[in-house]
Amino acid sequence: MRVCRFTTGEDPQFGLVDGAGEKIAAITGDPLYTKIELTGETHLVEDVRLLSPVIPRSKVVAVGRNYADHAAEMGSEVPEEPMLFLIPNTAVVGPGDPVVIPPITQEVSYEAELAVVIGRPCKNVLAEDAAKVVYGYTCANDVTARDLQRRDNQWARAKGMDTFCPLGPWIETDLDVSSLRVTSRLDGETRQDGNTADMVHGIGTLIETASAAFTLLPGDVILTGTPAGVGLVQPGQRVEVEIEGIGVLANPFVAAD
Repeated sequence: MRVCRFTTGEDPQFGLVDGAGEKIAAITGDPLYTKIELTGETHLVEDVRLLSPVIPRSKVVAVGRNYADHAAEMGSEVPEEPMLFLIPNTAVVGPGDPVVIPPITQEVSYEAELAVVIGRPCKNVLAEDAAKVVYGYTCANDVTARDLQRRDNQWARAKGMDTFCPLGPWIETDLDVSSLRVTSRLDGETRQDGNTADMVHGIGTLIETASAAFTLLPGDVILTGTPAGVGLVQPGQRVEVEIEGIGVLANPFVAAD
């Protein structure tokens, strides 16, 4: 099942996307909290504006250096346990939304990532039980201000600025994520080409580690790390994140006014 959030110009709605990614059947309420019921209303995807499929109620939990090749390209060691940091929900935007580069940074980078959407409140989840608390999966771009990351010596500002966490295009609820191709393209040119099978710490371990520290709530998102190939993006360029079995998340980058 593919769950999207969209608008026709009125209040945001949720819907179910067909297998071809072309049509949306509108549903009532928020499927994270209420039973899915069709309204009878349908739309073509091309006729609506897709929004971020979820706005985390409390947080985005992100994971650093979870692919060995990316850790190597950044000159870092692979952490023995998941390296967690938080991103505010104000960083989240949807497909097609501009990523706004503020004047406080001159080195902004893209990072293609698989995102996990939590489906129910949970705490101290064991890795073997992690699938029970997952609602589904979507694409993410963990945008990073590299100069601020170096200067601050921690990542809250570098990765948490407004618009720096695009999510979408929808949530795929039925997906084997053990071996999925993860790619990014800058202005159509492939820059990252990795596979979730190469994660240092699997999704079960990430959820176990995160839930040991934080209570996870429905709609919270866990970003699972990025493969090698990250690079800088300039205003006027466009980044696409594609994950096998989910779809493509595309966003233009613009300079702040």
